[in-house]
Amino acid sequence: MSDAAEKLIDVDEYLAWAEGREGKFELHEGRVVAMAPEMAVHALVKGYAVTALNVALRRRRGECGVYADGLAVRITRRRVFIPDVVVTCPRTPDRVVETTTPLVVVEVLSPSTAAFDHGAKLEGYFSLPSLAHYLIVDPERRLVIHHAREDGERAATRILHGGFLRLDPPGIEVAVEDLFEPEAA
Repeated sequence: MSDAAEKLIDVDEYLAWAEGREGKFELHEGRVVAMAPEMAVHALVKGYAVTALNVALRRRRGECGVYADGLAVRITRRRVFIPDVVVTCPRTPDRVVETTTPLVVVEVLSPSTAAFDHGAKLEGYFSLPSLAHYLIVDPERRLVIHHAREDGERAATRILHGGFLRLDPPGIEVAVEDLFEPEAA
């Protein structure tokens, strides 16, 4: 990244730099961080999450959008994350590359990012008043860690191995099993 790698940049500079660039990057405290290529299981689980959320939202007939791997979430002036899946209500306009108002964020757990997903991303996402749900999907253990905003300041955490995941708002339910590859019979 040459120039930008040598100085701290803000989100607007990052977005201008990243436009049209190959690869996946985030901005952590003003420094551009390249994201490692994902394993096949990561891509599969991300796809299942997008499908499950889209199906549930269509049943509800809401005005929400589900975005996979690309819509930037601006946390602060020098922090932007690119979650695996983000839901916004209402939908984000078509020609926009970022949001500051995610309702649901999904991160698929990878061994190399687990500490960051459970730490800095948890804190960062919940610093946004719009965020109601942060889901960490663990494909290895086939479980979902659901952090849900209870009121303005607190979040409740549930660990789900099965059953239904209730996301209210936006008023939908998703079967936990739908977030994973079907188990062999």
